[in-house]
Amino acid sequence: MKKIFYIVFFLSLGMEPLLACTNLIVGKKASKDGSVMCTYNCDGFGFSGSLFYTSGGRHEAGEKIAIHGWGPHHQGRFVDQVEYTYQVVGLMNEKQVTIVETTFDGRLELVNNDGLLDYFSLMRLALQRSANARDAIRCMAELVAEYGYNSSGESITVCDPDEAWIMEIIGKGPERKGAVWVALRVPDDCICAHANLSRIRQFPLERKRSYRSLSSGSFKHLHRPEVECLYAEDVISFAREKGFFNGKDEEFSFRDAYCPIDFENVRYADARVWSFFRHHTSHDMMDKYLPYLNGDFSQYDHLPLWVKPDQPLTLRDLQQDMRDHFEGTPLDMTADMTAGPWGMPIRPLPMHFKASDGTDFFRERPIATQQSGFTMTCQMRSWLPNDVGGVTWFNCDDANMVAYVPLYCCIRQVPDCFRPENNPRREFSFESAFWMNNWVANMVYPRYSMMIGDLRDAQRELEDYYFADQDSVLQAIQDLTPADRMSYLNNKSIAYADRMMKRWDRLAKLLIVKYNDQVAHPTENGQFVRGRYATPGYDQQFIDAIGPATGDRYRLKQVIERRER
Repeated sequence: MKKIFYIVFFLSLGMEPLLACTNLIVGKKASKDGSVMCTYNCDGFGFSGSLFYTSGGRHEAGEKIAIHGWGPHHQGRFVDQVEYTYQVVGLMNEKQVTIVETTFDGRLELVNNDGLLDYFSLMRLALQRSANARDAIRCMAELVAEYGYNSSGESITVCDPDEAWIMEIIGKGPERKGAVWVALRVPDDCICAHANLSRIRQFPLERKRSYRSLSSGSFKHLHRPEVECLYAEDVISFAREKGFFNGKDEEFSFRDAYCPIDFENVRYADARVWSFFRHHTSHDMMDKYLPYLNGDFSQYDHLPLWVKPDQPLTLRDLQQDMRDHFEGTPLDMTADMTAGPWGMPIRPLPMHFKASDGTDFFRERPIATQQSGFTMTCQMRSWLPNDVGGVTWFNCDDANMVAYVPLYCCIRQVPDCFRPENNPRREFSFESAFWMNNWVANMVYPRYSMMIGDLRDAQRELEDYYFADQDSVLQAIQDLTPADRMSYLNNKSIAYADRMMKRWDRLAKLLIVKYNDQVAHPTENGQFVRGRYATPGYDQQFIDAIGPATGDRYRLKQVIERRER
């Protein structure tokens, strides 16, 4: 009997993410514990975050998957199901394979609206069908060759417990079903990142280090360990055909052919990569790229694709990186009067604005942003069983304003607060992680420096507990059967999420009372001190901007002199 399964993603609900996502990538020798790690801030106004879940198992011959993504409506169009699929929690499957992305758009004339698969459908199908990162790359290449690709340019992070890869893909335009793409393995001792700008330029063409995917779909040498590059056989010839490139093959740059740079995509995208690298390498080395970020491409016209960190990264390091607003750099968003009276590190849209005298301005785009639907930091550990080795530290909303909750890749039940039906985008719910986090964040944003300390206390309390509890989890599962181990980890994940929701409920109620009427009521040992309050006042950089902006209006000396006269 033929069965039909459905894959439904953001745009089927009218919620397309904007171009503001960020992926950070850490090779296993660049991490302190030997894990491969990657991250994802999924950014875009208009959708509420939730946790995806797809069960796995065997399938009957003739089964079909109906695709309803955010391209055109493909009524009656299907993908053939495969014999066996893996369970997927979030964007990690039960084999610890993880796939995340950022959109770079590139040459929009290469979008093929008649293609069946958008990038998210492509990623989800590959997660269901792939036991490792290389198989996931092969799977995505074969799917777009067979069914067509309808998204714009994408940078895709593909990881497993042993390897991290960056794959870039773009379509071939109307009536051209396939896509051109290239994938590079990130060196084990390096960190990498992408954030809405194509990052791959030249890549190895020699046969020993690379493998060209033939149009027949053959990937004969895919798993040879020396192979560190995979690419579509026509990735260069197609660029020549379209007039995007006319040099020697070895000079070919994927980015320059398919995603030409300008000041805006460099400043809004590569600045986030630059800040991440700057956290973990020499400031002097990274600050030489500041002219590039400012639109001067005469000396440097790109950042390194990856760098070796000064010290191995921990997962907590990576979580802090996801909360970045360029603090402590020349692009610091808290260090001038645009941060407002209380040093707010975010900015409202639009990206561009105009002064009354006609001067055009822009705002920065940091890694952490208020419009994130969800955020995750993913850890893949080769020395542990898959069910406990793969952990997605997840939450909904802005990475800077939430606590990351550990969820194991084997769970069979999505915690209630992360379920799609409990996270409606047009109705507040106390059962929703997205809305509870938004409630707190939107109280803190306008009075950031006044209130962020209380949020940080709650954030640290939860994450300290979660990290401290991981050793006890590993100890507890040692003598359990596989079935009992999955049940234990499932219940742990649910308990972690419940703990977060209860703590955030307490935090929200504290903030309302403590900062009532623009003052701060101090607490001792968790209790309010009667009859006392503090007046935090404005941030100093805002105070310093008042005089130049208002003249003598608020200058106390001038008021006194007028009274004396």
